[in-house]
Amino acid sequence: MAKARVQYRCQECGYELAKWAGRCPSCQNWNSIVEEPVSVLQKKEQRSPSSARAVPITQVEREAFARYETGIGELDRVLGGGIVPASLILVGGDPGVGKSTLLMQAACQVSGKGKVLYVSGEESKEQLRLRAERLGTLSENLLVLAENELENIIAQIEEEPPLLVIMDSIQTIYSSQLSSAPGSVGQVRECTAQLLYLAKGRQLPIILVGHITKAGGLAGPKVLEHMVDAVLYFEGSMEESYRVLRAVKNRFGSTDEIGVFAMGTEGLSEVENPSEFFLAQRPKNAAGSVVVATMEGSRPLLVEVQALVGPTAFGGIPRRQASGLDHNRVSTILAVLERRVGLHIGAHDVYMNAVGGLRLGEPAVDLGIAVALASSFKNRPVSSGLIVIGEVGLTGEVRAVRDIERRVAEAARLGFGKCLLPHHNLRSLTKRNLEVELLPVKTAQEALALTVA
Repeated sequence: MAKARVQYRCQECGYELAKWAGRCPSCQNWNSIVEEPVSVLQKKEQRSPSSARAVPITQVEREAFARYETGIGELDRVLGGGIVPASLILVGGDPGVGKSTLLMQAACQVSGKGKVLYVSGEESKEQLRLRAERLGTLSENLLVLAENELENIIAQIEEEPPLLVIMDSIQTIYSSQLSSAPGSVGQVRECTAQLLYLAKGRQLPIILVGHITKAGGLAGPKVLEHMVDAVLYFEGSMEESYRVLRAVKNRFGSTDEIGVFAMGTEGLSEVENPSEFFLAQRPKNAAGSVVVATMEGSRPLLVEVQALVGPTAFGGIPRRQASGLDHNRVSTILAVLERRVGLHIGAHDVYMNAVGGLRLGEPAVDLGIAVALASSFKNRPVSSGLIVIGEVGLTGEVRAVRDIERRVAEAARLGFGKCLLPHHNLRSLTKRNLEVELLPVKTAQEALALTVA
């Protein structure tokens, strides 16, 4: 017989306590501790022999799985070429960013190859029909189910096995075997585990939608991200029309790829040329505006970086604000310019922005940040046909970056005539016939002398 007992668990981080507390000792959140009944199974006297045996890895047969495309190129790129059978995929993002829209469009595309089951725990069938009509995704093979109980959903899947299952969202699904509320740590963990067994046992791909907390992470226990095969984040703001789909975990592909979409009245559309999209509204001859080349996976992107430097009002404390850029990285480059180059920006307010809301975390944008800061500080615009690439060290040196050929080729394709790049990268470009004037530099001081002197 199982012995029933009670434990207390934090609904934010999953931390277990022996008694109730108002604040979680682990994540420091208030009023997140709830009571959960658990059962402890008695130990068996004899352990049954396991059928699993360890074998040399060289004797393991290589199972070839056939991906199938979703019909949305940007989504397939992020997934590594398409959906893998028996995979469990988690898609997260802010409310209203377009997660359900993207998956509804993908479901319609896949329904041309077989039946797709779209399970919604938040919307009714009528609401799903209205959205499908707005997106133009009506299909006879697209089955919709408004259900929250996991056992009923599994019964529907086993009765009529589909080609793909989409569940929106995992926080609204509950198992009747547990007494805790939907969205709790126990419910999310148990429901995900059962769906994982279902996906692996029936070779059925399942896509889960996950809610986002105020801190920006996926709601529920961290084990949720460990259990699934892929974790995709859908990024973007309500003020911007573009959306970025980024993979932070993918057992069947690279985690460096991103997909770019534009939100319109008829849903999401793919952005096949993101560089032109991000540079479409770039001002001409504006001080503090510089175009940098960054790599997102195998795709080079040209993004505008803007800087605004002004004197601090009334001799107060200078402000430092960075949007889309690493705040610590911007502060480091400011210190390099102050100490190594001689630009006294310390007593000025500094505002940095990566246009379009794209997050740039690659060191190759360091030199572009430095040039933009100097351009705004001296109020001297940078040539509109110049692209800036390079990492800046603490001694002011400009270090080489990877994939310089792809970055320069992308700049040449978009009509940029000059490229400011590290001197150590020049060797790999000498044999390439690119219609771009190369300006190699060894230090940040040389770079500023060529651009804003």
